[in-house]
Amino acid sequence: MLIGIPGETYPGENRAAIVPTTVALLKKAKLEIAVASGAGTSAGFGDQAYVAAGASVFSDRAEVFAKADVILQVRSLGAAGESWQQDLNLSKPGQVIIGVAEALSSPEACKEAAARGLVTFALDLVPRITRAQAMDVLSSQANLAGYKSVIMAADTLKKIFPMMMTAAGTITPARVFIVGAGVAGLQAIATARRLGAVVSAYDVRPAAKEQVESLGARFVQLEVATESAQDAGGYAKALGPEFYKKQAELMAGVVAESDVVITTAAVPGQKAPILITREMVEHMAPGSVVVDIAAERGGNCEATVPGQTVEVNGVKVIGPLNIPSSLAFHASQLYAKNIATFLLNIVKDGELNIDTTDEIVAGTLLTQEGKIVHTRVNDLLQAQG
Repeated sequence: MLIGIPGETYPGENRAAIVPTTVALLKKAKLEIAVASGAGTSAGFGDQAYVAAGASVFSDRAEVFAKADVILQVRSLGAAGESWQQDLNLSKPGQVIIGVAEALSSPEACKEAAARGLVTFALDLVPRITRAQAMDVLSSQANLAGYKSVIMAADTLKKIFPMMMTAAGTITPARVFIVGAGVAGLQAIATARRLGAVVSAYDVRPAAKEQVESLGARFVQLEVATESAQDAGGYAKALGPEFYKKQAELMAGVVAESDVVITTAAVPGQKAPILITREMVEHMAPGSVVVDIAAERGGNCEATVPGQTVEVNGVKVIGPLNIPSSLAFHASQLYAKNIATFLLNIVKDGELNIDTTDEIVAGTLLTQEGKIVHTRVNDLLQAQG
């Protein structure tokens, strides 16, 4: 069975779906690997490295799509944007496509995949269960995003993070506030602490308090009664407008006294909730910085402009897009391990074995035999009429 890596064509996407070290892992499972020439270059992996690992290098993406049984991508279906139409035209009936699909926010792409007769899987819907941890692409990439967000803030802030005692006087440490203590938030806390900042953090889940404090940060306790902030699959879910309103009122004081605010709250398939209002930003000291990791989904900060850095009363609000792509080498290493582990879960003796009784398969399979088989995607399409 031939596994194809055609490379990414989405603007600004530098990651590779497979890196040379994972080629050997897949070949041990009796799989052949074909990589389009240049597919790994922007991530720091040249064609020769793939050849040395045992992969074949094809001249272009079209050849990979024409010959491969399974296509591995970073961005597929709706996550590929306008590039999806090109990939759809290159694909062939019965072909399996695995990647981040954003099916809950772009369900129309699933209809097109089904009409083409494709078998598609969404890695961003892997259930958060113990057995699937090594396949969790959202977590692996969020980890890097949390790290980089602090580096971006430190580079923009007109202060240093650590306390310094010098002959010219003592410099007090920067105060960093992290909103959301998921994977990205916890890594942001750890990174800010390593740089010497005084860090506080908030999360709607009271259980996050122990994790925050274990990293040396102060957990901000806001008395806001709420239902569970997680769905059955372990992902964040949207809460009601009254909750967010009350939360913002209680959070305003913490934001005002912070030098840096990093927001990390995202809900799969939905617009990110507004947690930091423009008014809250206006009360921060000039020169302060907000880094909104959720900018790709509209942002947690009301002042965020996705893809831009804007200034509000002297406060810089950064809305970065696709942060992991800026760390493409290591982001690709992590992603490749995720997708290779997922692929090996549906391969037996070198052939595909799609077992829909497997919780992981059932949670990620979007289309098969000309139909959309994912319940949540079907529900979204029906709701749209």
